[in-house]
Amino acid sequence: MVNAEISVIPIGTGSSSVSEYVAAAVSELEASGLRVTLTATGTSVEADSPGELFEALAGAQEAVFRQGAGRVYTILKMDDRRDETGRSQEDMVRSVRDSQED
Repeated sequence: MVNAEISVIPIGTGSSSVSEYVAAAVSELEASGLRVTLTATGTSVEADSPGELFEALAGAQEAVFRQGAGRVYTILKMDDRRDETGRSQEDMVRSVRDSQED
């Protein structure tokens, strides 16, 4: 399972507002069929493989370019765990919370 946080940042838009660009990127990620969670500072994505994630990310970047951005800067944090399967982001958070209680 691949868990990632993605930030797709439009540059050269002439405005400090980026909502429409982020909306386009998130819509493209959601259309990929991956599990997507929008947060205030990035978007969390769960995928079965890095390739699946990269394909969805490429689509998200293209969506921002289609909105008129002259440049797109993307930040990707990715956790590709293969010694265990099926661990969702909620499972990962729960594990940390459980450790706090110990």
